[in-house]
Amino acid sequence: MSGLKERLLELGLVLPDVAAALGSYVPAVRTSALVFTSGQLPLREGELLARGKVGDEVSGDVARECAQRCALNALAAAATVCDLDTVCRVVRVTGYVASAPSFTGQPAVVNGASDLLVELFGEAGLHAREAVGVAALPLDAPVEISLVLELAPTA
Repeated sequence: MSGLKERLLELGLVLPDVAAALGSYVPAVRTSALVFTSGQLPLREGELLARGKVGDEVSGDVARECAQRCALNALAAAATVCDLDTVCRVVRVTGYVASAPSFTGQPAVVNGASDLLVELFGEAGLHAREAVGVAALPLDAPVEISLVLELAPTA
């Protein structure tokens, strides 16, 4: 069993199946030593964990859980183009939070993804990040996350 899969199991998590694309794109692209994932929604077995705006229909705690699920889905997407055990750095996390007009806690929501990546990859999981409040996301999802990962050089 791989190191990342073992770490996921220790946390009580499993890498999910890759979600079907909602448009004309692929889940992830690898170029040289970088992997870019498409934006991932908080889908579990094809169903959103929550719907609506954070700060209205969705609480910050539920949104944080959604961000964690998005990160898991992004790792599953990345696994379509690389061996996740070769990830040497999480370079960037971009998080979009469908926000009620007065909601300003986007960074705390996206921490759901960031904290998971640090738990999984240790210091290599520390990354640059954006946490952006938006009016709406696909399927009325409360959160969408994408990743940029760096892979170790191959011999």
